[in-house]
Amino acid sequence: WTLKPPNRTFHGHPRLLTSDVYSQYESIRRGEQEIPKYFNFASDVLDKWSEIEKAGKRSSNPAFWWINGKGEEVKWSFEELGFLSRKVANVLTKVCGLQKGDRMIVILPRVPEWWLVIVACMRAGIVLIPGISQLSARDILYRLQASKATCIITDDTLAPAVDSVASECQFLKTKLIVSKGSREGWLNFTDLHKNQLDDHSCVKTKMQDSMMIFFTSGTTGSPKMTEHSQGSLGFRPLLSERYWLDLTPSDMIWSTADTGWILASLASVFDPWVFGSCVFIHNLPQIESAAILNVRKKFPIDALVGAPTLFRMLVQNDLSNYKFMNLKHCMSGGEPLNPEVMEQWKSKTGLDIHEVYGQTETGIICSVFKGMKVKPGSMGKAAPLYDVQIIDKHANILPPGQQGEIAVRSKPIRPLGLFSEYVDNPKKTEESERWDFYVTGDRGTMDEDGYFQFIGRDDDIIISSGYRIGPFEVENALIEHPAVAETAVVSSPDPLRGEVVKAFVVLSPTFSSSDLESLAYDLQEHVKKITAPYKYPRKVEFVRELPKTVTGKIKRNELRNKEWGR
Repeated sequence: WTLKPPNRTFHGHPRLLTSDVYSQYESIRRGEQEIPKYFNFASDVLDKWSEIEKAGKRSSNPAFWWINGKGEEVKWSFEELGFLSRKVANVLTKVCGLQKGDRMIVILPRVPEWWLVIVACMRAGIVLIPGISQLSARDILYRLQASKATCIITDDTLAPAVDSVASECQFLKTKLIVSKGSREGWLNFTDLHKNQLDDHSCVKTKMQDSMMIFFTSGTTGSPKMTEHSQGSLGFRPLLSERYWLDLTPSDMIWSTADTGWILASLASVFDPWVFGSCVFIHNLPQIESAAILNVRKKFPIDALVGAPTLFRMLVQNDLSNYKFMNLKHCMSGGEPLNPEVMEQWKSKTGLDIHEVYGQTETGIICSVFKGMKVKPGSMGKAAPLYDVQIIDKHANILPPGQQGEIAVRSKPIRPLGLFSEYVDNPKKTEESERWDFYVTGDRGTMDEDGYFQFIGRDDDIIISSGYRIGPFEVENALIEHPAVAETAVVSSPDPLRGEVVKAFVVLSPTFSSSDLESLAYDLQEHVKKITAPYKYPRKVEFVRELPKTVTGKIKRNELRNKEWGR
């Protein structure tokens, strides 16, 4: 790891407190001290904020504020977060028998228990593997087998799916359920953590120790396990300047990201809590305009983070009746945001939308910082710690204005913030590098001012409402239907979601149907049952044949170009 010399040209307003946690690392940011060998986010950041809180040197702002829209509310200070997470750490270690380095899958919606578990795993050195709540039994089976996780925690919704595959998972020893009731073969998380003491001592972890593993979709094969360390997730925001959040202990941030995404970890755990800010969460079973607008009107939210779909949805409303007195900073990431949506949002709220760009493997590597000029269609400049370039297929850096692949310099020393590896997949890890660069697989350009613009994926990945969808997974599900002889899945433009999954289907010769509309619906429902529902093809087109190369490979780029009018 290396620490890139800080760019002292700051675009925001650095309101540092002499006693805050972030300011204590200023000498390392200036390059006057080396990055420490040992680090644990729970003990070195969260517990330090708890001490500052006890000393009366932090505002009365909670550290965590959760609502469910039905009148229930949870508020924790950093001291309470520490107390409760230590109890949970004892559940994991003393009751479940988990040890440092063991892996645990967590599939929970936006509930307070998710935050307790993630902090408890930090304290115990357990590697946490988050998953989105829409996973199917097949998805869960693959994740349990691939990760060799010894424990899983979920809720009543997904417990039956886990039970249906648990017998095929030889490493799974313990099942924890967040529920008001009991379930045979499961330990009740709520009951257990209430009865535990808070006497847990945080383990000592090295900067490079594994902290979290995210499953990320690829164009071929099953999702890859992307490993992040204590340093890349927890220590990175202490060194990154105040570049994309620029928060203070009196600020409150709300991210609508799904708990299975890395953005939830960045925007609702690590980056805000480095600054001692309050993380606000709404349970949000569904992303609905009315619920989001009412929450923002009633609660003192300073910063909002969401996928472009969120802003596309909100600008369709009459916002004249909603006054957002506290809202000062809006950020969008996960996919490109349409310039017209940015203009509509600005005209209706007076606020700019600051785009951020990154991947599961990298975290946020580009952003429009506070105070920077907003260029519609641009995702800003390279973030501190990262040397981001546009390169060609030979890893030559291209001049401004020329299209190429977006890449991050990873040699001679790998930058803090970049993932460690694709677990158990050295071939894919190696393929992600091109000479001195990690290659994102995205194409883009950089202008004379250093602003980056996203052009599109260099592969077949579909990004819909912020979800990454590999066509291989959808095609595998479709091909299991007796009506399908062959299929190809590509992205298709959509005004709300940016892009959606479209399936081109060749029917089996033995299958005949005069009602193709009904058949399309059957195929969509079939995919929802086989894999996570968000992956289903919202568009289906029946064709006689698929375009192929002379070697028989499907030319998805031709189908995709047709969809996008290229």
